[in-house]
Amino acid sequence: MNTKILIEENNRKRELLTPENEAYYSDLLIYIRLQLTLSEQQSEEILIEMLDHLLDGQKEGKTANDIFGDDPKAFADEIIEQLPKEDKREVIPFIAGIACNIVSWVLIIRGILLLILSQFTEVKTEINLFVTGVVSLGIACFISLTIWFILRLINNSLFTKNRNTKKNMLKAGVTGAAGMGAVLILVKFTPEIGPSLDFQWWASLIGGAILWLIIYVEKK
Repeated sequence: MNTKILIEENNRKRELLTPENEAYYSDLLIYIRLQLTLSEQQSEEILIEMLDHLLDGQKEGKTANDIFGDDPKAFADEIIEQLPKEDKREVIPFIAGIACNIVSWVLIIRGILLLILSQFTEVKTEINLFVTGVVSLGIACFISLTIWFILRLINNSLFTKNRNTKKNMLKAGVTGAAGMGAVLILVKFTPEIGPSLDFQWWASLIGGAILWLIIYVEKK
């Protein structure tokens, strides 16, 4: 059974849990799925096994605490130690796919903006290769740090009774705003060194659409 089917089955079966058991199991599920170095297939297989075991116990009147113990984090850590790591050959295409997807949308949005703005004012279509490289690196760092920070917030909020969701959302928002501010500063103050090339709106739009289509077909 492939990963997609396992996830769909997990989503369907979780609806059968009581609110108390669902809250307990959901923390386990998120905590294990956040371990991005683990094999996704093996992780989903163990999660569905745990869910089936919990559902069987629930029919007998047992709670998740009765079945898995009062320390869900320690239990999850024991499970994680037994799971194999993800094959690097699968991790690299996954990361590359995310990066290419971001680039495709940046190109598409740039093309649309240039097309709209050109109807009202003169727009600069030239891009400096040095500036583009520096800004692209800055955006990649910003996205990576933001994702890491958000995942850390989620991870730290698991297995706690009093979760301050609004506070975490505020922290994530401030981090995102600070990162965007840093990117805008890079755009503003990075000197134009070296060659530039003319990159019209239609080229940006077509290039982004082709890249997005390639990624979409590859996923299918």
